[in-house]
Amino acid sequence: MIRILQSKDVGRLLARKAARLTEAEAVVRPILDAVRQRGDRALLEYARRFDGFEGKSVRVPLGAGYRLSPKFYDAALTAATNIRAYAEAQMPREWTAEFQPGLKLGQIVRPLDTVAAYIPAGRYPLPSTLLMTVIPAQVAGVPNICVACPRYVPEVYGTARFLSLRQIFRMGGAQAIAAFAFGTRTVPRADRIVGPGNIYVAAAKKLLAGEVGIDFIAGPTEILLISADGDPRHLAADMLAQAEHDVDASAILLTTSKRLAAAVAAQLEVQLDSPVARQSLKRNSAIILVRSLAEALDISNRFAPEHLSIPDAEMLPAVRHAGSVFIGAYSPEAAGDYATGPNHVLPTSGAARQRGGLAVTDYLKVISIQHLTPAALRRLAPAITTLARAEGLEWHARSVEVRVGPKERAK
Repeated sequence: MIRILQSKDVGRLLARKAARLTEAEAVVRPILDAVRQRGDRALLEYARRFDGFEGKSVRVPLGAGYRLSPKFYDAALTAATNIRAYAEAQMPREWTAEFQPGLKLGQIVRPLDTVAAYIPAGRYPLPSTLLMTVIPAQVAGVPNICVACPRYVPEVYGTARFLSLRQIFRMGGAQAIAAFAFGTRTVPRADRIVGPGNIYVAAAKKLLAGEVGIDFIAGPTEILLISADGDPRHLAADMLAQAEHDVDASAILLTTSKRLAAAVAAQLEVQLDSPVARQSLKRNSAIILVRSLAEALDISNRFAPEHLSIPDAEMLPAVRHAGSVFIGAYSPEAAGDYATGPNHVLPTSGAARQRGGLAVTDYLKVISIQHLTPAALRRLAPAITTLARAEGLEWHARSVEVRVGPKERAK
């Protein structure tokens, strides 16, 4: 069922299937244009057509009675506490320092005004994603946090109430992304849209990235595991945990041991009980035999996986590209998906080469500050005016010279 390959055959596997974004963009463009031009009217039409919505407004009324079970509430509270603590630790600090006599530089930190979190509600509704996208925004101090979810899911709406959210919208797909990008009478215009979604959500975010901030364009989820002598049951379970997401998901094990490769393949057959996972393992997954752990790390860095599992922290210095790293036999990806604290909204399809996962900094602006005394400006004047005139920007130079006096202008 799952392939066991040699490292020389890894090229084809690492060349991920190109997301069908081109096709999706063609479907999405008319939806974006309609919402841009007709606002709420178009938004309601698409909500009724695609999401089975029957109401008069996509805004969910305040105080709606969505109750969480005590067990779910306790789980959400545990996860929320850890997510909040981690986001607080990520917060950049404000500072000012005197770099030279009279030259003070620093930074201030300000939240975005409005952010929107997209919460999928397809095969697997994701209340955990609501926690992951909203809590960092709260820690950042974003005053206006909006949430879109295409259908009623008690745990999602109950979690929104748990988080004291006031702007919840029952809408999904490209039309939800368009509503947040352009704003309508009902839906505020967002500064940034975050959260995963299907290929149409991804295509909409790609097309609108110049008009609204986004986190990243998400592709199919993926995990890469490196192990020489791990427990086959653990490794197989981790691969299946990833494969059950979607038929396009990817689970790859790199190992130096033929015995372990065979044992994990056998365990996959024993544990497998999901048709979705079976297709994912068959199409996009593999166990790859490598000559050394160093070769495994090289392959991992070429792949830049969304999730990377390694056996111990000694490998960390060699890790260059990964969305999130899980270290040791008792750090399964599922722990990070739900309760440890680091964000589970992570870059896929090689985007981990450019950035890490969603963080509190995605909801902030770090603004530089500069304060010069007359003496400090006089010292810098020759460099400023010389560079300005080299670029042909005469009034840049004169804006300095008008302040520093004739003696400095003559230099």
